[in-house]
Amino acid sequence: MDKIRYKPILQADDPQPVSGTNGTRALPDTRESDADLLDAYSRAVVRVAGSVGPTVVSVVVGKTLQGRRGEQIGAGSGVIVAPEGYIMTNNHVVQGAGRIEVRLADGTALPARLAGADPATDLAVLRADTGGLPYARFGDSAALSVGQLAIAIGNPLGFDSTVSTGVLSALGRALRSRDGRLIENIIQHTAPLNPGNSGGPLVDSRGRVIGINTAIIPMAQGICFAIPSNTAAWVLPQLVADGRVRRGYLGIAGQSRPLERSLIRALGLSGNQAVEVVSVSRASPAGHAGLRPGDLIIAINDACVTCVDDLHRFLTTWPIAEPATLTLIRGRQRITLPIIPTEAIACPVTG
Repeated sequence: MDKIRYKPILQADDPQPVSGTNGTRALPDTRESDADLLDAYSRAVVRVAGSVGPTVVSVVVGKTLQGRRGEQIGAGSGVIVAPEGYIMTNNHVVQGAGRIEVRLADGTALPARLAGADPATDLAVLRADTGGLPYARFGDSAALSVGQLAIAIGNPLGFDSTVSTGVLSALGRALRSRDGRLIENIIQHTAPLNPGNSGGPLVDSRGRVIGINTAIIPMAQGICFAIPSNTAAWVLPQLVADGRVRRGYLGIAGQSRPLERSLIRALGLSGNQAVEVVSVSRASPAGHAGLRPGDLIIAINDACVTCVDDLHRFLTTWPIAEPATLTLIRGRQRITLPIIPTEAIACPVTG
């Protein structure tokens, strides 16, 4: 039988092979294509800096020192989110401020007041008495992907309008706010942040705000965090309208506690943890409902409860003054108690 010789067919759009000096196939020269990619990256960053940069402000706060004359000066960043002068920043930037001033990208200094604050998400809204300002638009943080470009704009260490770039390194992180609540779906990114970046925007390649920068891990490199834009967009109208975010309150102190296996089997429980009631405020909804120290909360309505964060998560979305049902273990018995959450004490707004 004759041998059939096969001749490889090169696609018309494939790069032609280049033979090396030793007869091996050399890779095509990619220097030009790499340069094109870097140019595209640079153009994206330049475009975003030009469009979003004018909406980023420096936030200067003066805090009165107890027992001393004068004031302590602090600084952070913010982003204009409405042309009427509404500016979003971090709560920890303006908390306790007696005087607030914002400085626009063109150097204009304007007095501002605190319109509302939400320590649970570390977000706050300022109001500068002016109009016609350029403003940034929120993107959809639920549509983000790990690895995509992230651009941070702010005023780190007092250097106005500083731009840094990186990528989204993780999504869905959880971070504790300063009041102890768990902030979920936190964005982790590698765009370098420094003190003063807090409250500034994290934006994507199209110039949409995808997060509000909030924290870094000291002594770590490239581990930075931002409050997702969807959280900011949910908080913003509430702070503008009411100065606070309304959340439910039960009036207990609790802690997670593992359940005994025998108790799980005896009561047919699906989880292996519960929230143990450590203390109950008498005049609270929990006190009126009859909760006692030592009770083990395993569910509220149909939501399983394994930690205090589960209760916070439920109370954030459940309508205030709407009756709910607690399922708990008292002794070795499962019981249910009706409870009516009231509004948590709001953070006072000054200015």
